[in-house]
Amino acid sequence: MMNFERTIDKVLVFDVWGDYAHFRRFYTTTSPLTFPIPPRTALCGLIGAIIGLDKEDNDYLKYFSIDDAFIGLRLLTPVKKTMIAQNLIHTKDAKGIGMNLITKRTQINFEFIKDPKYRIYFYHSDEAIYQKTKDMLATHKSVYTPCLGLSENIANFAFVGEHEISIHEASQSEYQTIHSVIPANKIVKEKGLKFDSDMKYFSIRLPIELNTERVVLKYDDIIFEGNCQPISAKLNDTCFSVLSDNGEQQNIVFIE
Repeated sequence: MMNFERTIDKVLVFDVWGDYAHFRRFYTTTSPLTFPIPPRTALCGLIGAIIGLDKEDNDYLKYFSIDDAFIGLRLLTPVKKTMIAQNLIHTKDAKGIGMNLITKRTQINFEFIKDPKYRIYFYHSDEAIYQKTKDMLATHKSVYTPCLGLSENIANFAFVGEHEISIHEASQSEYQTIHSVIPANKIVKEKGLKFDSDMKYFSIRLPIELNTERVVLKYDDIIFEGNCQPISAKLNDTCFSVLSDNGEQQNIVFIE
C-alpha cells in the first residue's frame, strides 16, 4: 500500500503512442507473445529514456521503486493484436563483420499490439527527477529514443499537462468509476467489480518492479477494460482524482 508521508498534490500527465508495441511475455519461447498492456516496468524504461537516466547495468531502475515513483496507466485506444513475421539472424555463426557475411536466418512470428495509445500519470518523490521529466515533456525532448517495448517500435509522446490531484479515501461499500488500469490487490474481493455485459474485462499478471539485476521483485494481476471504458469498482485502497484544465475529472489508481 502507498506511503503518504509525502502528500501528492500534483501529477504529470502525458500521452504516448506508436504504430506497434511489443511487451514480451518473458516466459514464451518460440513465438514471442506480448502482454496486452505495458507493464509498469516498461513504463519505467520509457520515462527513464526520456529523461536520460543511465541504462548501463540497468542503473535507471534504482530510481523507480514503488516507494518513490508513482505511475498510473489509462488506455486511449482499444487493444488490438496482430502477428508479424520477423527475420532473425544468427550472428554467432557469421564469418566476419557485415550483413552479407551472415548466412543463417530464422523467420519467427512476433505478436504486436497495433496502434497503441496510452495516457500516463507520473509523480516522483525526488523533486529533481520530477522537474526533469516535466521539462523534457513540456519541450517534447528526450535523451534516448522512446520506444514501446522493442527498440524498433519508436514512440511519440505529447505533454497533456501538470494537473492537480486529490486523494479519495476508499469506500469499500460504494462503487467508484476508475479510468486507469487497476491492480487486483486494490479491489475488494467480494463483489468488487460491477460488470457490464457490453464491456470486455481482462486480468493479466504483470511484473511491477525490477531490481538492477532485472530480477522481478513484485508481480500483480492488473484489471483493465479492452475498449478503454472506465471500470466501476469497490476499492480497499486510496484512489486519486486528477482535474484537467478543461474541468474533466479522471479517477486513477497508481500501479504498485
